Amino acid sequence: MNVLRFSDLCASGQVAGRRVFIRADLNVPQDDQGRITEDTRVRASVPCIRMALDAGAAVMVTSHLGRPTEGQFKPEDSLAPVAERLSQLLGRPVPLKAGWVDGVDVKPGDVVLLENCRVNKGEKKNDPALAQKMAALCDVFVHDAFGTAHRAEASTYGIAQYAKVACAGPLLAAEIDAITRALAQPRRPLAAIVAGSKVSTKLTILKSLSKNVDQLIVGGGIANTFMLAAGLPIGKSLAEPDLVGEARAVLEAMKARGAEVPVPTDVVTAKTFAADAPATVKNAADVEADDLILDIGPQTAQRLAAQLKAAGTIVWNGPVGVFEFDAFAKGTETVARAIAESSAFSIAGGGDTLAAIAKYGIEKDIGYISTGGGAFLEVLEGKTLPAFEILAKRAAG
Repeated sequence: MNVLRFSDLCASGQVAGRRVFIRADLNVPQDDQGRITEDTRVRASVPCIRMALDAGAAVMVTSHLGRPTEGQFKPEDSLAPVAERLSQLLGRPVPLKAGWVDGVDVKPGDVVLLENCRVNKGEKKNDPALAQKMAALCDVFVHDAFGTAHRAEASTYGIAQYAKVACAGPLLAAEIDAITRALAQPRRPLAAIVAGSKVSTKLTILKSLSKNVDQLIVGGGIANTFMLAAGLPIGKSLAEPDLVGEARAVLEAMKARGAEVPVPTDVVTAKTFAADAPATVKNAADVEADDLILDIGPQTAQRLAAQLKAAGTIVWNGPVGVFEFDAFAKGTETVARAIAESSAFSIAGGGDTLAAIAKYGIEKDIGYISTGGGAFLEVLEGKTLPAFEILAKRAAG
């Protein structure tokens, strides 16, 4: 995908003295007192801001935070905690500006944070008048918020239409490169892990991947629906019996291509859904009517681990069991460690996946960890994200 890159503009001296507007993703979790509880997104935004400052730009940064009502600013909607954290990370004051749509005063070499962009009327509907006002604030628009790349809003899409120059920041560019490497030009075999509670939420992803991947590993409640499709008992496990036909179609589509959906041959069951419930390993064919399947069994886990270690590319979205309960975490741990040990290029995304990566301390062994939940899933579905589309259009002139 051909997009203009902010790093190239900086390197060629095209940013010095210019007004640069960065759309970052600073939507961080906070406690009841408004304190930031996890600052990964703020830290991830720093390289782009530093790049702009080092290049001599006058820097404006904005983001959404939470789900504010447009036109009705409330104290809990404020980016003030983010401004404070950014000041610490950058080692310089980062003033917070409210009411910024009609004008911002910032000098080259300085940075300001523009208050929550979702409070502006017309933001979510990508109002052209709002987008044009935003575009008038800057000489260069930088999209560096992959977590919002699947939304066509005024601060993500409209401004890119109207700004003099629109480009991808380092975070967004890295996502484009990783996604291209994993899905557009993969080293084979290409293995995808798609797990979660429901087939319905990921059915289009499964169908899209079934046309391209060599191994489609399913986990969680999704695997239970596939077990039903394969004629196996699942007891009272979470599943969607009405989607068995869809699951069977995916199985058959893969088989017709000589590819595989490895259905579990053994599972870990319990009688109740609880952390302290006794865990029992049994053959997939021996699941009883009152059993809950809460993990894949050791035999299945080892088989998947062997496949992942032999893969050329791995796309990972979702844990394969209830990994929050230690008794039912072994399948996810085995799969996670196999991905970490594999020589394959791996790309991982989604909140639960990131939690599993953190739990097993394998961050450094994953090729690329995606920062966008919904955006990552839409890419897996085969959709063209609005942010990618408009940046590619602008790059093409």
